[in-house]
Amino acid sequence: MRLQCLTRPSTCLNGLMPTQPIAIARRFNGPASSGNGGYVCGLLAREIEGPSTVTLRAPPPLETPLTLERDGGRVRLMYESAVIAEAEPAAFDLVAPPAPTLTQAQAARARYRGLLHHRYPTCFTCGTGRPLYDGLEIYTGPVEEAPMVACTWIPAADLADDTGCVASEFIHAALDCPTYWALPRAGDMAALLARLTSSIDAPLPRVGETMVVAAWPISSEGRKHRGASAVYTADGALIARAEALWIEPRA
Repeated sequence: MRLQCLTRPSTCLNGLMPTQPIAIARRFNGPASSGNGGYVCGLLAREIEGPSTVTLRAPPPLETPLTLERDGGRVRLMYESAVIAEAEPAAFDLVAPPAPTLTQAQAARARYRGLLHHRYPTCFTCGTGRPLYDGLEIYTGPVEEAPMVACTWIPAADLADDTGCVASEFIHAALDCPTYWALPRAGDMAALLARLTSSIDAPLPRVGETMVVAAWPISSEGRKHRGASAVYTADGALIARAEALWIEPRA
């Protein structure tokens, strides 16, 4: 029987404290000098009841004193007086497709485009240049006969919360980068996460549990690109889903 963990918001900002000091450890980088977008979104999303939209307004600095602040139903990540990111409740009706099988996901992992060229090789979620088990190692490659990318994922023990379940910010990190690798020009274009709308729809998985991560493209218009992703159990039950907006930097 699969042991289940409950999803629950932090109590720090839900009625007990208006502000909370926080810092992003260097381990949790995306680009080398700033925080992993999905991880940072997850830090804010855990303070929102239900689905959330997190907008990243500036590169999140690493190893720097920051503050989480609540303003009504919104939560902001602040660096001094600058807003780094902002989260708010969201209505989220994304329908995730059926999960690839474990066999399909394992085979797709070997076709991960980032194995040949990676713009951010030390990215916590999908970077190929980190020590073994230091990052999430989510290497989503094209699935045969399906318009998506996928891979398997077994979270390591150091990603656990105090109940032995995968901490929710790491679920959000897992939902992040695959939405980029699902885009038609993934690997060839530079793009940064600008917004992540997400929902954790089932009890959090336990560390050491095999899961499937999949992502698929939605649309592209100019420098803006949208993709979606989902995390599933090994037998295909939905755990979490997300929609991401990626923006190509101006030349």
